[in-house]
Amino acid sequence: MTATGRARTLADVARRDPLVNSALFAFALVAGAVLFSNQARQGELPDPAVALGTLGGLAACGALWWRRRWPVAVTLAILPVAVLTSFAAPAGLIAFFTVAVHRRIAVVLWVGALGVTTLSIGYAFQARERPELQASLWLSLLSIILLHVAVAALGMYVRARRELLESLRERAERAEAAQREHAERARANERARIAREMHDVLAHRISLLSMHAGSLEFSPGASHEQVARAAGIIRANAHAALEDLREVIGVLRSGPGDERFERPLPTLADVPELVDESREAGMTIRSALDTRDAPETIGRNAYRIVQEGLTNARKHARDTAVDVTVSGGPGDGLEIEVRNPLALGHRNGRIPGAGTGLIGLTERAELAGGRLEHGVTAAGEYRLWAWLPWTA
Repeated sequence: MTATGRARTLADVARRDPLVNSALFAFALVAGAVLFSNQARQGELPDPAVALGTLGGLAACGALWWRRRWPVAVTLAILPVAVLTSFAAPAGLIAFFTVAVHRRIAVVLWVGALGVTTLSIGYAFQARERPELQASLWLSLLSIILLHVAVAALGMYVRARRELLESLRERAERAEAAQREHAERARANERARIAREMHDVLAHRISLLSMHAGSLEFSPGASHEQVARAAGIIRANAHAALEDLREVIGVLRSGPGDERFERPLPTLADVPELVDESREAGMTIRSALDTRDAPETIGRNAYRIVQEGLTNARKHARDTAVDVTVSGGPGDGLEIEVRNPLALGHRNGRIPGAGTGLIGLTERAELAGGRLEHGVTAAGEYRLWAWLPWTA
């Protein structure tokens, strides 16, 4: 039983204890008084024996208030009193029932065997003193045995039922906790996915803005048409970046079950448009693109890899030529490569990078069952390469 289950059980017991103890005390008192009054009438006991039997029975009934804390000790304490007076017999059976509920079966067996043996010996001695009891001796001994067996069986049944209910409750709590954990994990994964998407999109947009702003800054002699064209591209990309940011904020603020509109995510078919957009921004790009219809997940990951490669080239090697290759097909997988020469020294207006984009791309590729490599080649070029599985 877990700590939570034990705490709940103790709390339930604390609430039930006064009522249950009162009811059992009243039952033991009434039943014991009836039995003892019959015994006193039949045996014509002297007044001292009646007084002692009554006191012993009352003490046995009072001991029931401590039966849950010390069930074995209370049962063993009541047992010799029950041998001397029938007033204590109901209290002894109730104490033995508590032993069967709260203790192991081995303890129940030896306490029950001790009780049966002690009561049988006591009744046999009484039968020797009172001949009228000898006729029903064996029937009385059998009744003692059956009564203890019935009480023990009932107590162990109650114990088994309680353990079953507690195990079912714990199982339900574990299932509920697992469901909450699954929901939290799904929410965290969704937020991580949104963060990756926004990093890819905003990094691409902001790098375009920085590139055109840098061109305006370091080209004071640009014509009016060139300035207007660059300003138009800056305005368009700034507007697109704001729309993307507004969309992700809306997604993060929305609650479960809220309806929200999400724009279609780009796929492999959108890679040529991405390359053309970068060319219009002033990049020199040599491309070999095989954009046949690919599964949506593969196409989306391929698009983000090409986008991150072009973004990094604008950040770190703005004036170099970039080679973009996308090839492959069903069965062979999809291969993406973005390669560019390293920039010489540090340039003005260089966009800082934290490397989180490449980390996100590596996670994308691995989650899709592929792999991703990046680094400087022996020829002095920076190479971003990825392979994504594409089943036939």
